[in-house]
Amino acid sequence: MEFANTPDFWLGLLMIIWIDIILSGDNAVVIALATRNLPAHQQKKAIIFGAGAAVGLRVALAVVASMLMDLQFIQIVGGLMLLWIGTQLLEGEDDEADIKSEHGNLFSAIRTILIADFVMSLDNVIAVAAAAKGDELLLVIGLAISIPLVVFGSTLMIKLMERFPIIITLGALLIGWIGGGTISNDVFLREFSNENSWFHYTASVAGALFVLAWDRFSKSRQAKEKEVAAE
Repeated sequence: MEFANTPDFWLGLLMIIWIDIILSGDNAVVIALATRNLPAHQQKKAIIFGAGAAVGLRVALAVVASMLMDLQFIQIVGGLMLLWIGTQLLEGEDDEADIKSEHGNLFSAIRTILIADFVMSLDNVIAVAAAAKGDELLLVIGLAISIPLVVFGSTLMIKLMERFPIIITLGALLIGWIGGGTISNDVFLREFSNENSWFHYTASVAGALFVLAWDRFSKSRQAKEKEVAAE
């Protein structure tokens, strides 16, 4: 393990840890939002499974991530999926009365986590792979570090959401922000985005506002339906 004694190895490792700390937060927010209404014993299962799935997806995507990112419309589809997930996570805040079976709730949470992990892991894999500079050991270590970060982050976020419910809305808006930004980074729009620096931020803001507007529209519609049913 002489290569582990080189400055480049440790510099690369520090860069990967920093990247993981920054980018794993997105996954932690999604997992926390998706599992917050589950019973405690199911929360732990979903968090562990979700964190494991996030890392598993990153390992699988490490081989094909750069190829996928060069395909047109891949990130547009992924961004639209994140916008949909953002709206669903906010709807879940008001649907506690509409509870299905425990198995159904757990499966639904895991499905949401898997979809979001797949979309958001692309950028993470590419960033970690770039920092690793072809060093397979560094790449594996970087992906492995993601597991405790996502588990710890998810657990912490759930506790914060219970104490400060506004974080639920802010978390969903973050997913919308990422969704809008992901769409603007697609190969099909990349040239326009590079020539117009405002486009990326505008798309990100639009994504967050879309999630918020959909939530307001959904709540308004539900309130009207309740009024009609009460008459």
